[in-house]
Amino acid sequence: MSNPIHDRIKQDITENEVVLYMKGTPVFPQCGFSAAIVGVLTNLGVKFKGINILDDAELRQGIKEFSSWPTIPQLYVKGEFVGGCDIVREMHQTGELAELLQTRGVSVKPAA
Repeated sequence: MSNPIHDRIKQDITENEVVLYMKGTPVFPQCGFSAAIVGVLTNLGVKFKGINILDDAELRQGIKEFSSWPTIPQLYVKGEFVGGCDIVREMHQTGELAELLQTRGVSVKPAA
């Protein structure tokens, strides 16, 4: 049985290289965890689509079911779930995130 919310999520993560399901928007994050990932992606110079789950209760529940991950934010790269705030922050600190993005063909600005 088709789930319209899951179909919408699939479309979003297929059409955009990097998608962040978050509380708020990239310009105005509504929680510290969302802000942290926006900061990491901005720091890496990565273009991404931020999707505000606060605007849509169905999407807020649907994304958790879709990924089997209980919390927001959620980061997707090339259609693949990467993780939430702690995972993304840790991957950024070790350089693993930049490496993952580059191997997936997402441009990252060189480390200063």
